[in-house]
Amino acid sequence: MFSYQVALHNNVTNVILLGFQNIESIKSLLFLFLFIIYCVTISGNLLIIVLFHLSKNLQSPMYFFITQLSIIDMMLSTVILPNLLHITLYDGCTMSLTGCISQFSFCATAGVSECLLLAVMSYDRYLAICKPLHYNSIINQTFCLKSVIIIWLLGFKVMLLDSIVLCSQYYCGPNVIDHFFCDVQPIIELSCSDPSWIHIQIIVLSFFFGLAPFTIIVISYIYIVLTILKIPSVAGRQKAFTTCSSHLIVVSIFFGSLAIVYFFPTRGKLGVLGKVLSLFYTVIIPSLNPIIYTFRNKDFKNAFDKNKTNLTYIMVAK
Repeated sequence: MFSYQVALHNNVTNVILLGFQNIESIKSLLFLFLFIIYCVTISGNLLIIVLFHLSKNLQSPMYFFITQLSIIDMMLSTVILPNLLHITLYDGCTMSLTGCISQFSFCATAGVSECLLLAVMSYDRYLAICKPLHYNSIINQTFCLKSVIIIWLLGFKVMLLDSIVLCSQYYCGPNVIDHFFCDVQPIIELSCSDPSWIHIQIIVLSFFFGLAPFTIIVISYIYIVLTILKIPSVAGRQKAFTTCSSHLIVVSIFFGSLAIVYFFPTRGKLGVLGKVLSLFYTVIIPSLNPIIYTFRNKDFKNAFDKNKTNLTYIMVAK
């Protein structure tokens, strides 16, 4: 409560998001593209969640984790895209400083939760391929529930910490953010307080919730690759690789995008390129995940075919 009261005494109470500028010639096309992406993201991820609950064939730990990824993707898209559609249509928007900080905090929660979840999913694939005899005894319902609860608790703990630290800063202006959403660096640039503590916090959180999960994923896949190479038959190696290929694609795209946006020096040259890269990991990736996980997945295809009637009933009921 104290941090929000401090924010009320700032010179800056509202911020202006500029979004993509000088796009009059493609504004309608961009708006339509973003709207379609949002619809695909929500419908695709909802379909995964509904199919998981309707189909007995999808009642496995990996598919349970995929439903959690779908929730994270919908959360990130809903925090970013509706406001981005407004920005695109009206050439920018004004939002409260508290709303701006809240938007970033929810984005950070989604990012942290996805990093941790992808690490748990890589551990799941490691056990399934490298330690198949121990898989069922370790990756059981209790493990899955505890893992997801811890992931979400840590995500919301980071959100609370970000909110408190950012709201405790003194913001004196300017109040213009040349971006399409409230990211941490543009918010810090509005502050006249010493940002040293925030930068230290970013480094610490990036290590525990970014680098550490990525390291777990890399180590898991080193063991997975070594195990797959020991399989004598080509068919056996292909089958083993197929079980983790979708997850590997998602991990590569997600962490690759984060690395380019946040770990390479971009200060002072955000421009269009920085916005496009940010657009990729905040908007495009959540729409790609359902496609990647279901495109060549026989279990999802069979579940969809068997539950067409139920899905139609649900859509009509809504």
